[in-house]
Amino acid sequence: MARTDPLPFTGRLEVVATPIGNLGDLSARAREVLAAADLIAAEDTRHTGQLLRTIGVSATLVSLHDYNEAARIETLIEQLKAGKIIALVSDAGTPLLSDPGFSLVRAAAAAGIEVRAVPGASALTAALSIAGLATDRFIFEGFLPARATERRAALALLAREPRTLVLFEAPHRIEATLADLAQAFGGERRAVVARELTKLHETVYRGTLQELHAAAGQERDFQRGEITLVVAGAAGQAASTIDTQQLPRALQLLLAALPPGRAAAIAAQLTGTKRSAAYEMALRLQGASKHRPDQKNAPPR
Repeated sequence: MARTDPLPFTGRLEVVATPIGNLGDLSARAREVLAAADLIAAEDTRHTGQLLRTIGVSATLVSLHDYNEAARIETLIEQLKAGKIIALVSDAGTPLLSDPGFSLVRAAAAAGIEVRAVPGASALTAALSIAGLATDRFIFEGFLPARATERRAALALLAREPRTLVLFEAPHRIEATLADLAQAFGGERRAVVARELTKLHETVYRGTLQELHAAAGQERDFQRGEITLVVAGAAGQAASTIDTQQLPRALQLLLAALPPGRAAAIAAQLTGTKRSAAYEMALRLQGASKHRPDQKNAPPR
């Protein structure tokens, strides 16, 4: 494993966690780093600007989000090489966890620039700590696909995953996602929905997926605010038993609603398969379905 030591006379990239709701969770070190930075790269400069004003810090801000990160990296790396200290923050929590910043961190590390973590709040670890579900092994899937067909395909691949699953979800999709989870995982699977963590209206819902889906449709506040979802892993499953079936299962679900090219692209991304191999299998599956006799017209057995 290669070790990368910082180049002499370069600056430093500080990856700074900020509160997910309660300002009291901002560490003293994080405040010091933000105050001392030459530049703060923020997901939303207006949001971060408000945070800085609240804690009494004045700083130069530059936006760094999903749509401009690639274009901004070269300039930021040059400033780091020139000796600048840049702090990277997201709107809330720890950068890079379903937030921008990965490309900048990777480029800085590749350029031999020192990258430091200033740890702090994270909805991922906060939800795990109070869920009451196994935390010795877990996986983080971020946000599931917004489109129902793609979301269901992703969940089909995770249905037999033995590790605890952590997801982020938008409030307007949580009811549909819980319905899809109950369908894919079984309604009796235990889960926790953590809403508005560390904020005034923090609420934790515990139960089976079926119970949580019912609550989402009945309780007015369930579909409001920031949501982290923690789902128990499948009992008695080994991760190695699911690999060979992931691609065909995903393609079968996706081909019901999408053309082969699109279905293959999504399935390849979900399973880590080469797109060409996924496309070849999609064509085979589509051809098999076209030649399969319709049940209503099938000859009697």
